[in-house]
Amino acid sequence: MDQPAQFPISRFPVPALAEMPEDIRARLLAVQERSGFIPNVFLVLAHRPDEFRAFLAYHDALMDKPGNLTKAEREMIVVATSNGNQCQYCVIAHGAILRVRAKDPLIADQVAVNYRKADITPRQTAMLDFAMKVSVAAYSVGEDDFAALSRHGFDQDDIWDIAAISSFFGMSNRLANVTNMRPNAEFYTMGR
Repeated sequence: MDQPAQFPISRFPVPALAEMPEDIRARLLAVQERSGFIPNVFLVLAHRPDEFRAFLAYHDALMDKPGNLTKAEREMIVVATSNGNQCQYCVIAHGAILRVRAKDPLIADQVAVNYRKADITPRQTAMLDFAMKVSVAAYSVGEDDFAALSRHGFDQDDIWDIAAISSFFGMSNRLANVTNMRPNAEFYTMGR
């Protein structure tokens, strides 16, 4: 599905695929082959190749690593905090990924609107409470937060991951909002 022409995907220039550096073009084509489309975030970030590479390297380090957080839980963090930051792109795009990874067509909408009412575990609620605190009031994180997470089985590495994902996507949310990044139409129906 193409975006209507009256709604550009960014307020900044978006380079044509043929104009992109070879490594970036190859990554975009690989994503297109797997998913059937190129997510607009890749196209928008390709405007600044060095930042594109750094962004995706950190994204992949956070979101694709093994650990005690499942890939679905990592996406829950993105969806909840992106809603808190009013980032349409990330709520829609990562909501689609969450639905796919959780194999649940309802979870992303529940987490995006109000994760405290979502059909998730108390452990996941504690995880999202901490992620939201990092997103909106990191200055107030203290030992009580670590103790609460520990009671739910999160270790130091898990807590770092939750904080890093929340922090990274806080930056991503702000950049998506400033660029006026639009979600691909395909994301709306994925995993439903």
